[in-house]
Amino acid sequence: MQALWMLAATFFFSVMGVCVKLASDTYTTAEIVTIRGAVGVLVTFFLMWWGSGTLRTPLVKGHIWRGIFGVTSLWLWFYSISKLPLSLSITLSYMSSIWVAVILFTTSWWKNRGKQVVHIPQSLMWSILLGFIGVVMLLRPTIRPDQIPDSIVALVSGFIAALAYIQVRQMGVAGEPEYRVVFYFSLVCTMFGMLGQVSEFNVLSAQQVAAHQQHLLFGWQGIALLLGVGIFASMGQLFMTRAYRLGNPLVAANLQYVGIVFTSAFDIWIWKVNLSWISWCGIAVILASGMIASSFNSQTNKAAD
Repeated sequence: MQALWMLAATFFFSVMGVCVKLASDTYTTAEIVTIRGAVGVLVTFFLMWWGSGTLRTPLVKGHIWRGIFGVTSLWLWFYSISKLPLSLSITLSYMSSIWVAVILFTTSWWKNRGKQVVHIPQSLMWSILLGFIGVVMLLRPTIRPDQIPDSIVALVSGFIAALAYIQVRQMGVAGEPEYRVVFYFSLVCTMFGMLGQVSEFNVLSAQQVAAHQQHLLFGWQGIALLLGVGIFASMGQLFMTRAYRLGNPLVAANLQYVGIVFTSAFDIWIWKVNLSWISWCGIAVILASGMIASSFNSQTNKAAD
């Protein structure tokens, strides 16, 4: 049952990515981030009310850092989706598991420097090496030189997401419920998205702003895409939380990478993207490196417990 919940979550996140890419033809990244956050706020507030929960938290600082890391990563990820093939953007952002392994090892080394010889686990070495090889294989045959900056944006998004995941784990260990973490993250998304819209409209003329707002209000297809971003993201978040709660977190982490297969299928179906055999091999290598990194993280967590 856990596998079904996680497969459903990865599918919903993949559909969310499709909605983001299609909506980016009409809407700015700030507008998409705003709606993504607003829908999340409504959904998690309803769940809190339904479960008689509370928004009071002793971890204000943790929520602030999680919100900053999360919204920055989300913003860069949505931007990269609008510029790159969907499968490429999501594959690069999914390297966050590898970055988590690197951050955990670096943190451990820094804490123990000068006290003992640091042993580098083979699983970590292989995950980093395979991840690097996979990125090279995937980037070289699929992007033009002018797309390299956007690919770097996607990689940076994955790294910042890793910082957010580590912050989420720390709050979870401290006993913070999932709905509260998601609520405050969604609230930060909404706030930063609205600030971003103000900044974007300040550089437009009054006529451009009026024309854009009229299109937003009466473009039903675009509105449906925006709502799709928020709804599918919220459903994916809920299903993923259920998957982690029901069973082995390693199984859920590994199944997350099936999302790359879903997004590649959407790329081929909707945008008629033809991936070379080297690209498919690169995706397979990144999947393998992510699974190894997840295994390393699981072993690290057990040792810490």
